[in-house]
Amino acid sequence: MAMKTVALLHPGEMGSAIGACLGGLGLRVVWASAGRSAATRSRANAAGLEDLGVLERALGVADIVLSVCPPHGALALAREVAGHGFSGVYIDANAISPATVRTIGRVVEAAEATFVDGGIIGPPPIPGVSSRIYLSGGRARDVAAVFAGSNLEAIPLEGTAGAASALKACYAAWSKGATALLAAIRALATHEGVEAALLEEWKRSQP
Repeated sequence: MAMKTVALLHPGEMGSAIGACLGGLGLRVVWASAGRSAATRSRANAAGLEDLGVLERALGVADIVLSVCPPHGALALAREVAGHGFSGVYIDANAISPATVRTIGRVVEAAEATFVDGGIIGPPPIPGVSSRIYLSGGRARDVAAVFAGSNLEAIPLEGTAGAASALKACYAAWSKGATALLAAIRALATHEGVEAALLEEWKRSQP
């Protein structure tokens, strides 16, 4: 099945940037404005997304649903989409645990959709800025091909749904942990009056 129309749920800062990327590749990117804020509408318009008003209409034309929403709403959104009988490809690209990802997978697959897990690493992919979306599960390689040539590099992983979200969680833990550790080290060095010497040593030993 050719994947030419994407229903983006929802165009926040990250979602609208991804939508613009996909639109730039020639895909039709639709969304549903019902119940969304004025700020969301503004972002969607700026990204060139097509407003179909209500979710049912957006799902009716979509080959792919791309869920990019606040993490606490990911499961409820999946249930809502499944409730409409969507049977295309459902990509969950939210910052949620692998366990929640697998639950979402079961929900959408019960409605005959194909589930793909997505983990985004990096900032919103605007012109001049590239990020990655790691993909796992069902049609990960097919979905990766949809993003080819955009600012969002799609990387399929071996393994089932949950692998992409696990990678994102591990990366986030390393990134935040390393930042916290570095801050603590700098604070100690400053307190002991050796920060300048520490920075100089880092230049020598950790170029």
